Amino acid sequence: MSYFDNVPVVKFEGRDSKNPFAFKYYDPKRVILGKTMEEHLPFAMAWWHNMCANGVDMFGVGTADKSFGCVPGTMEHARAKVDAGIEFMSKLGIKYFCFHDVDIVPEDPDDINETNRRLDEITDYILEKTKGTDIRCLWTTCNMFGNPRYMNGAGSSNSADVFCFAAAQAKKGIENAVKLGAKAYVFWGGREGYETLLNTDMKLEEENIAKLFTLCRDYGRKIGFTGDFYVEPKPKEPMKHQYDFDAATAIGFLRKYGLEKDFKMNIEANHATLAGHTLQHELRVCAVNDMMGSVDANQGAMLLGWDTDQFPTNVYDTTLAMYEILKAGGLRGGFNFDSKCRRPSNTFEDMFYSYIAGMDTLALGLIKAAEIIEDGRIDSFVKERYSSWETGVGAKIRSGEFTLEDCAAYAAELKKPENPGSGRQEYLENIVNNVLFHS
Repeated sequence: MSYFDNVPVVKFEGRDSKNPFAFKYYDPKRVILGKTMEEHLPFAMAWWHNMCANGVDMFGVGTADKSFGCVPGTMEHARAKVDAGIEFMSKLGIKYFCFHDVDIVPEDPDDINETNRRLDEITDYILEKTKGTDIRCLWTTCNMFGNPRYMNGAGSSNSADVFCFAAAQAKKGIENAVKLGAKAYVFWGGREGYETLLNTDMKLEEENIAKLFTLCRDYGRKIGFTGDFYVEPKPKEPMKHQYDFDAATAIGFLRKYGLEKDFKMNIEANHATLAGHTLQHELRVCAVNDMMGSVDANQGAMLLGWDTDQFPTNVYDTTLAMYEILKAGGLRGGFNFDSKCRRPSNTFEDMFYSYIAGMDTLALGLIKAAEIIEDGRIDSFVKERYSSWETGVGAKIRSGEFTLEDCAAYAAELKKPENPGSGRQEYLENIVNNVLFHS
């Protein structure tokens, strides 16, 4: 059965094409800095938004029909979502997908054993339907925030019974990652935080989150999972304060508990802005800490203070993000479109328009980021700006040759330092504009 008869296979036609079902910038085989676009941009479909989300929000019911001709909440519906998802990815040339456990099957409210049986059934079906294709799983995760039992968190719960249920879900999620050949397993601590410190044992909660991570890491390696474990930082929403506030906080947490060798970051653009950062900043933090994992590609509405999960269409932002990724040598994972159509964009065609826009925007960002690197002016400026650390006293400090007393003696002899020089921010921003808009 075909679900998207009105949509052709989407191909690259170039920037002058007016075909709404064509890529203007994403040319999979185009080579950029020695790799094809397809290699630079391993795109993934987010199961929860694309195959499940129907536009419901806190103020209104859904506007899009994602039943795919079946009764929602049934295994028939779960199989239909697999069929529709594979058709969708095939028409766009997307090779990866990501999911939470309860995105692909309905959760049994009374028995986790029945939920696991359903997961076995549907993952078998996914393997059957993707056999002979190049479609595979990028990463798996578990929804440990939606069920009422997780009202106080999962790993951070005040209840040891709830912790065990979270561990059981994660165990199955890691098994599914192995079964489907996924590159990673993700922890998004949707409710791993607190509303008030008056009822919170922060030390205990953080230690228990680390315990859950450790148990999962050990089990994963025991059963042959060779991929990465990811932490996806987010500062707030739904909890007022979440422990994985941003990349720097999460990296510090992992190092504290000796998990840094097995874990990387899954950075979401909209979460970065909620933390008061740019995506560029979060990616730089990951790069300098050797924690570059994967990216949830989306953007927020800057006038709204919540996680709107819009498709990335801001070329300036994607250019600066791709600049960081290229300079870091690329991602270990990929670009998962944790993005949803706007509520009034409620047709199947809108799903394709949205993905085309996101894929084209990241492709254009890749093209322009490579041009900035090849242009060389920004790199040259930064190198010159820090040149005092390459020779003389700077090199001696960096190598450990100078003590604190040596630094003080040097300053006494110098009497006062020279002006450190202009940062030339506006000049550098104009270089970016020059590259972006050079015809």
